[in-house]
Amino acid sequence: MHIGFFTLLIASAIRLLIRHELDDRTVAALELALVVGLLYAVGLLLWRRAHRAVLYGWLTGVLVCWIALVWIAPSFGFAAIPLLFLALRLLPAPAAMVVAAVLAVATTAGWVALTDVDDPTVFVVPVTLAAMVVGTVTVIKRESEQRRRIIADLLRTRDALAESHRRTGVLEERERLAREIHDTVAQGLSSTGMLLRAADLSWESDPDRSRALIRQATEGVDHNLAEARAFVQGEGPASLEHATLREALADLCRSLSEETGIEAGLTCDGDLDGLPDTVNAALLRIAQGVLANVREHSGASRVAVSLAGIGDRVTLDVRDDGVGFDPSTSRSTSGRGYGLPAVRARVEELGGSLSVESAPGAGTGVSVSLPVEEGE
Repeated sequence: MHIGFFTLLIASAIRLLIRHELDDRTVAALELALVVGLLYAVGLLLWRRAHRAVLYGWLTGVLVCWIALVWIAPSFGFAAIPLLFLALRLLPAPAAMVVAAVLAVATTAGWVALTDVDDPTVFVVPVTLAAMVVGTVTVIKRESEQRRRIIADLLRTRDALAESHRRTGVLEERERLAREIHDTVAQGLSSTGMLLRAADLSWESDPDRSRALIRQATEGVDHNLAEARAFVQGEGPASLEHATLREALADLCRSLSEETGIEAGLTCDGDLDGLPDTVNAALLRIAQGVLANVREHSGASRVAVSLAGIGDRVTLDVRDDGVGFDPSTSRSTSGRGYGLPAVRARVEELGGSLSVESAPGAGTGVSVSLPVEEGE
């Protein structure tokens, strides 16, 4: 815009020199053109630092000098175009409309005076065109501002959504770690503490048994250390690295029997080969969580664990003959701790179903059904 103004101003001056003699009128026009150019340049230097009222005064001065210039030399009317865009950029729409009309009238009046045209309607076309330009540019500016606000809102929404996703990810990771810690480290520490207390009680009366219990506790610590490393690294259960799900569940039942005296049995039916790793890991963790509840809260003497592959689903059923509880009570009053909520979360993640059957004095049954195919 600014380059265009100076280009048209210089071109008009050259045209004036080529087409007219260097008389007093021509010299006056060139001097006034120089004043207009210098005044315009001063405004550019103040453009970013001056108060808006100062810029309004500067624009008024440029327009007055330009109108006088056009009256002397109408060929300088070509500079009206960049002046119009300058007004549109600097002024509000109503004021820009007035400036557009002034520019159109001044330019037309100069040419009328030069050509001696006696037709007042010649002012209608340029004024109308100027008004149309101002109206169009005003609409474009308004739409651009609306788009700018919409984009700003979208960016704020995107940032808020990203922050929400980040918080959700943190909470999900915290929940995952809480489940893993409950089903591995916490249960391992509980088992180790139980074994060490039993070893302490029989230290003098039965040293061999104490040593056997300490060995079991040491093995449990090693196993839980491996489990902790696995879940911190995001890997599957360490128990499944070199064993099948059947074997891992059998070891889990055997450890429960050896450490607590609870008679734990395992039965497996159906097609259990080729289960997805996520399903194997979830079933093992679920069994660990449920059997931890049996160990700590049930007071049971027997527990039966059954695993069955039925069609496109696999079911895990754990039933004990313990004291039972009321499933409708909250975990804070039932004493069941974090286990069942963690089990439910694992099941829901894989699109499965969970049912808990229990009553005070009637034992507890936990049944889990998971889809075999990943992603179901």
